[in-house]
Formats: sequence, structure tokens, C-alpha cells
Amino acid sequence: MNVDLLKNICEEAGAPGFEERVRQLVIKEVEPLVDHWEVDNMGSVVTIKKSKNNPDGKKVMVAAHMDEIGFMVTHVDDNGFIRFHTLGGFDPKTLTAQRVIVHGKKDLVGVMGSKPIHVMTPEERNKNPKTTDYFIDLGMKADEVKELVSVGNPITRERELIEMGDCVNCKSLDNRVSVFILIETLRQLGDVPYDVYGVFTVQEEVGLRGANVAAHAINPDFGFGLDVTIAFDLPGAQAHQKITSLGEGAAIKVMDGSTICDYRMVEFMKQTAEKNNIKWQPEILTAGGTDTAGVQRMGKQGSIAGAISIPTRHLHQVIEMANKDDIDGCIQLLKVCLETLDQYDWAHR
Repeated sequence: MNVDLLKNICEEAGAPGFEERVRQLVIKEVEPLVDHWEVDNMGSVVTIKKSKNNPDGKKVMVAAHMDEIGFMVTHVDDNGFIRFHTLGGFDPKTLTAQRVIVHGKKDLVGVMGSKPIHVMTPEERNKNPKTTDYFIDLGMKADEVKELVSVGNPITRERELIEMGDCVNCKSLDNRVSVFILIETLRQLGDVPYDVYGVFTVQEEVGLRGANVAAHAINPDFGFGLDVTIAFDLPGAQAHQKITSLGEGAAIKVMDGSTICDYRMVEFMKQTAEKNNIKWQPEILTAGGTDTAGVQRMGKQGSIAGAISIPTRHLHQVIEMANKDDIDGCIQLLKVCLETLDQYDWAHR
């Protein structure tokens, strides 16, 4: 597993709407691997690997979003402290004392500050924090901050990728691990029966926006979403609450909050995993959605769609964690699925 590439992808900044750094990294990696690539008006990278024998012109779209949850500067006060708006979903308590990077005229490391517990009232100590309780402290004088930072600048989390046991740990595994998986699949992919559109999408964390536009333009016959999912295999979790577990293999999505996957695609993926001795587990995520919804519904006729999910602990925090064998299993499952799509009886209802 190319951990160095995964590290570069995860550590790069790319808040929703500001994915340009990740986009350039993706283009550099995929250019020699595909027959064609372009950047659409939204900023998604659309790659095409053509089939050598596809008389019906069928298309399959695979979507992995490049953006990460982040923030946007909304105000710089007279003391140089920054207020912000969230881009994507955050659990406010996970922000306490975390480092962030403000992408102004240059990158500036700051810290999420809040009222010290020593001066809180008993009522304040017992309240759940809100994102509005926080500000960003750059440790600089106000005039310096105002010179370098403007309203509208993006902000991302600061945390490097490390290996921990059988796992990798970093900010932005959601969804850079899927960007990595799609790149590595394109690298390993053999002959395919249908044209493969590998799409690295933008603005998923704020509404699946890039995937919706790309699917409308491509109009795929088949579709795969690639995204992380919750691994709640932690102390206190009941068996029925876990959703997925680390080390138990690639997750085959049955449904999430935005998509009920096509039962034929679910069955095809299960059979493909079994035939190729790829470890897998089912995933039902009752809340939250992925690009799978856009891939499934935004083409002119819709697509037969499903998703491969990467079990991940501590989602939407700065210490997201995934198992390396699960990641490799996702690459292998996607690769074989793309190479054998024509071998399943899709007419079966």
C-alpha cells in the first residue's frame, strides 16, 4: 500500500469549494492512467478509461469526493480573533483546542479557542458546546491578521497522517481515502467491458453538488459511490449499533440516508466479493448520505447504483482511522466489479 501517496492526499487542504490543491494532485496522478481527463465547470476531475469493445456505449461512473469538512472566515475582530462558519457537519466538542490552518494570503496555523473552564459558571460547564462558542487564535497582532486574512478565506484542520498498528490515522480520511482508492484502482484496472468514468467530485460535504452535476453530464448506466462509513466498533456499542467494524473488510452499502442501493448491484457486489475471496461486510447507515445518491438519480435515466464504503472510526474529527487491509480490499473489490460488470444478469428483476 502506497502510504506516502495516501499521506499526501489526506494532508492536502481542500475545503468545499476550495479543492484546487487536491485537484492538482489528482490530475498529476491520473493523467498517465486514463484515456482522457477534464475538469468540469464545478471543478470536479472527470477521467475516462475506455472499453476496447463496448458496442452499446454503456458507461459506469465511480465518484469519490475531494473535499473535506472545513470552515470559512466570517469576521476578524479588533483583537485579531477570527469567527467562522462551518462547511460540512461538525460535532462542536471535537473542536476544543484543535489546530487549524487559515488559508489567507498565506497559510497560517491557528488554534480553536473558547472560554476557559476555570472562568465558566456551573451552568456553562454543564452545557453542550456550540460552534459559535469558538474562535480562532492565530497568535498575531490584529493588524497583521487583517492584512493576511479576509472574509471568505477557507480554513482546514491540521493533523498529519500516521500509521497506528494495522491502521492509518489522519484528518480528512473522509474522503481522501476514497480518492486514493479510485486512483489506485485506475492504476491496476485491466480491460473493462464498459467505459469507466472515474470522477473526483467537489462539494460533497455541503450537498453532493459536484456528483449531481457530473452524473447529469455523464448519464451513466451503472454507478458506484466511494466514501467512508461509520465504524462504531467501540466500547459501549451494542452489536446492532456498529454499522461496520474495522478489519472486517470492504463494506457493501445497502442503504444510507440518501440512497437505497439497487438490489441487483448489491447482489452483484456480494457475489463478486465471494468469488474473488475479498473480505466484505454489509452496511446500513440510517443517517447521512454520499455521492451515491447523485450517481444513482441525476443522470437522465438514472443508473443501477451501489457503493463501496470504507469502515472508519472517529468520523468528522481530526483523528479519523481506517484499517489498511480494508482499504486494500476496497481497491480489489472495485477493480473486479468494473472488470466484470457485463457478466451479471442485469435484466433480472
